[in-house]
Amino acid sequence: MALPANFWLLFLAAMVISSIGFKNYVWFISLGYGFSIAGEGLLLLFLYGKELTPGTIICCLLFIIYGIRLGGYLAFRELKSSSYKKNMTGEIKDGKTIPMGVKIAIWVTCAALYVTQVSGVFYRLHNGCGSNVWTYVGAAIMLFGIILESAADLQKNAAKKVNPRRFVDTGLYRIVRCPNYLGEMIFWTGVLISGIGAVSSIGQWIVVLIGYVGIIYVMFSGARRLEVRQNKNYGNDPEYQKYVTTVPILLPFVPLYSVEKHKWLVA
Repeated sequence: MALPANFWLLFLAAMVISSIGFKNYVWFISLGYGFSIAGEGLLLLFLYGKELTPGTIICCLLFIIYGIRLGGYLAFRELKSSSYKKNMTGEIKDGKTIPMGVKIAIWVTCAALYVTQVSGVFYRLHNGCGSNVWTYVGAAIMLFGIILESAADLQKNAAKKVNPRRFVDTGLYRIVRCPNYLGEMIFWTGVLISGIGAVSSIGQWIVVLIGYVGIIYVMFSGARRLEVRQNKNYGNDPEYQKYVTTVPILLPFVPLYSVEKHKWLVA
């Protein structure tokens, strides 16, 4: 299966943007992630100007909005939030101890994931399929995911300002314990749906599904990492114990309350 030249251009763009991780390796999967998605959305608009339709323009703009919002939020948290830095002290390894070969492997793997994540829209443009009803359904789901994730981040920030030492169990956090990750998964489900009717071969579907399954795995891994940290910080709190046994960790109305034991979810 040969990948189109423009696919490799998107991959190169993701590599350039996510190379910020060489300054702080965590940025490969945080700042590099958000800004890579925004950059890929912008590059798609440039590469496929003649093939663009209202539906694909909306999808590309949503990539840009999603990436800038997420990247900006993560940049503020990484650089300005003293409480976040305090919570992460000792949890994240010192990047100076990570061999350069490992950093390069993380860099390339992340860039590959980021380009496959947007491949549903990429193939719609590359195959010249224009827009169909699935394009707009997918875009609507993408927008909902952005709104949900943004609201979850705002609610958590507000709750932590009131009581920085308490776990968050208000607003969207009454429904699931990781509503921001749920918003992420909804956004990328929208991208997957937007490719229906445009992805034209088994090989192309393999690329699309690699991106989708990959980001879902990352979200469940993130949920496990959060659960491990919160169990350490709040495990002796009776209110927390009640919360984690009554509110699903990631999927609303699905009785999945813990993923801590699933060590294949790399935390």
